[in-house]
Amino acid sequence: MKIIIDTDPGVDDAMAIFYAHAAPDIELVGLTTVFGNVWVEQATRNANYLMEFLGADCPVAQGASEPYEITGFKPSAHVHGPEGFGDHVEIETARAPIVESAAEFLVRMARENPGEIVVCAVSPLTNIADAIRLDSDFAANVGRIVIMGGAVDVPGNIRDCAEANIFHDPHAAAEVFASGAKITLVGLDVTMQTLCLREDFTALAEAAPKAGGFLLKISEFYHNFYETVAGKTGCAMHDATAVIAATHMELFTTESSGLTVDLSDTALGKTTRAPSNPPVEICLDIDADAVKARFFDVVARLG
Repeated sequence: MKIIIDTDPGVDDAMAIFYAHAAPDIELVGLTTVFGNVWVEQATRNANYLMEFLGADCPVAQGASEPYEITGFKPSAHVHGPEGFGDHVEIETARAPIVESAAEFLVRMARENPGEIVVCAVSPLTNIADAIRLDSDFAANVGRIVIMGGAVDVPGNIRDCAEANIFHDPHAAAEVFASGAKITLVGLDVTMQTLCLREDFTALAEAAPKAGGFLLKISEFYHNFYETVAGKTGCAMHDATAVIAATHMELFTTESSGLTVDLSDTALGKTTRAPSNPPVEICLDIDADAVKARFFDVVARLG
C-alpha cells in the first residue's frame, strides 16, 4: 500500500513513521509537514531527521504554517518537548524539503496514482484541505484519507469536547469531512485504548537498539506528560494506530456516518455525527492488544 503521512513530528508521529518504514505491507512514498506539535519548520526538520536516521529515500514536502481562521496558535511543547522529540533537542540533518509544497505534492501524487495513495493525516488537517482547494479532483483521486483525530463518543484531550488535531484547525477539518473523499476516522475513541508502558519501550530498545533506543529516549518526556498531567499509566499510541488502521481494518470496529465539526466558541473542534454530510468510517472500538503487538513486533525489525 502506498502511503503518505501528513505529520507534525512529534513523539507519536515518530512512532508512526518508524512503523510505516518497517512494515512490509507499506510503501512509504512521502511525508508532508504541518504545524501542530511543533512549528512547521521544526516539523520539516524533524521529518527529514527521521528519514536520515532510518536511511530512507523518502521526500518531505513542507506545508501549512498556521490554521485557516484560528489565531494565536502555539505548539504542544508541554506534551512533546520544545523541539518535538522530548528531551532530545540536538536535531540536525543535511536533508532538505522538496520544492513542491505539501498540497502540491499531495495533489500530484494522487493524480499520478489514482485510487492508490492512502494519506495518513496524523496532524491538523490544513494540508489536506489545501489539497482539496488546489485540485477539485483530489478527493476523488486519493484512495483514502485515514485521519488521526476527533473524539466522537469520548471526551477530548485539548478541551473536554475536542481532540487536538481537529481543534488546531477546525475549519480545515470541516472542509475535509464535507469533501466526499473516502475517509476513515481513527480518533480518541480507539487511540486512548492503546496505552504503552515504559516497559514496552524498554523491551523494544533491547530488541532494536538503534530505533528502539531512540523511541525509548524521546518517549520519556511523553510518558511524564501522560502520568503527571493526563493522569494515565501509559502514553497513547495515537498516530501509529492510524497507520495500522490503513492496512489492518480488521482490528477495528467502525460505524459509517457523516461528520461535522463545531465551529462555535463554546464547542470549537467538537466532532459530531451529521447524517447530511458524506459518510465517514468512524472507528469506535479496537483490538488494542493486537494493534500494540503489531506495532512493537514490526518496529523491532528495524534493529
